[in-house]
Formats: sequence, structure tokens, C-alpha cells
Amino acid sequence: MPGSRLIFTGFLLACLTLYAQEPRTQRLNGQVTHQDLAVSDVHVLNLSAGSATITDGSGNFSMMVQAGDTLLFSAVQLRRKSLTVTPEILASQKIVVPLEEYVNELDEVVVRPYNLSGDIGRDIAQMPGTKVLVAATLGLPNAYVKPPTQAERKLFEATSGKGIVPLNPVLNALTGRTRYLKKILATERKYAQTGQVREYYPDSLFVKDLGIPAARIDDFMYYCEVDSLFPKVVGTADRLKIWEFLKGKSRDYRKSNELE
Repeated sequence: MPGSRLIFTGFLLACLTLYAQEPRTQRLNGQVTHQDLAVSDVHVLNLSAGSATITDGSGNFSMMVQAGDTLLFSAVQLRRKSLTVTPEILASQKIVVPLEEYVNELDEVVVRPYNLSGDIGRDIAQMPGTKVLVAATLGLPNAYVKPPTQAERKLFEATSGKGIVPLNPVLNALTGRTRYLKKILATERKYAQTGQVREYYPDSLFVKDLGIPAARIDDFMYYCEVDSLFPKVVGTADRLKIWEFLKGKSRDYRKSNELE
């Protein structure tokens, strides 16, 4: 019947449109260089997909990606570099990723605003009384609510729905999308924890107390990050416990890298 054919044709076109819009995963080949020379043993992390690889002796790497993924390149004595996968990158047969040398040129400087002395009682008494105008001081609703990240929003959309029997969570569970989004969120949170730890302590403590060269702090943090105990320890927000964990890992790191 003409009407049935028209409905079927419309349904087929809708399916093809949805398929075309769905991000496609494909293999990306590339090479990491520094001053036009290939760099081996560079960690290449796909923060969006939660996967990782390492460059070979010729600086080459290969991994599965899709448009919008964020790649992180980390190597000893080289500055970390993030790269967003664009359609143009996917269309290229091979990309070249140049890294810059990490140079710690400035000594650590401690700034004391308002001429603080370190005595809490004395410093509070001489602090200026100007009220800071932010959402909390203005009494706005949800002032202390932390906005969700993109990964958290995607996971919420995938696991929620309306109706007597919500289809969205069921379909995403069957296709593996929910598991995939949970993996992305876990990777995002672990990387955020690493950044949080770096903010807790100045680089000088890593160098003087842990014996980690300044140029290798990023690599040391990656070494800690892959430890299964890392999320639990950082999650306590106890800086003393975190520091004790870092001290233990620093001994193993120095020994395995012959830094003793």
C-alpha cells in the first residue's frame, strides 16, 4: 500500500540520519616529535575514551578515537600537551604532534597579600572588611551547587528517562553506551584528582622532600595515578595521608628509575 511504503521510507530515512549523526570510532595514527626528532616512550591518553598507549622507538602511536575526544601527551622533560580530535584530524592519514621542552625557569615565590604575618588571629583582625559579591554572599539559590561536567551530564541523560518503562536507560545499557560513559567519567575524575594533588603541594616539595627532579614531576604523578589506591587516598582530602602515599610511591619511583 502507498501509505505503508511512505511510512517505511520515512522510518528508514530517520534511522539513517541518526546513524550518520552518531560519532564513529576509527583508528588514528600519529608521531610525536621534539625539534623535528621522534620521541619514544610518550604516554598518549585518550581522556574521553579512557584508553592509553605509548609511542614506539620511532615516536609512532596508534589508537582508536572519535571526533571530540581529548588526547593527552605526557613525557619526561617535555611539556604536557592536550589535543582535541577534529574531523580534519580524523580525515588525515597520519598526524604529527610536536612537544615542547619543559623548562622550570622561575623559582617558587610566596606572595603574602595584605601583609599577612601567619598568625591567624592577628591576620583576621587586619583583613579588609569589604564584602565579596559572589553567588553565596548574595544568597542566590544553588550557590554552593557544583555544576556537572560534560561527562556527568551525558551519563545522566543515558540513565534517565520518562514514561512507565523508560526506554533510554534500557537501550543505552543494551548497546554498551552506559558502560562506555561510566568509563569516561571515571577517567575524568581520576585526572581531576591528579590536578588537585598538584595544587596541594608546590613543586619544591616534590624536588626537596621526595627527591623527584622538577622535569619528572608530571611523569611521577602519572606513576601514582595508575595505582589502584590513588583514588581512595586522594578522596579522603587528608593532605597528610596523601603526602605519606606520595612519599611511599616516590621511593619506588626513584628505585625503578635509578634516581637514588
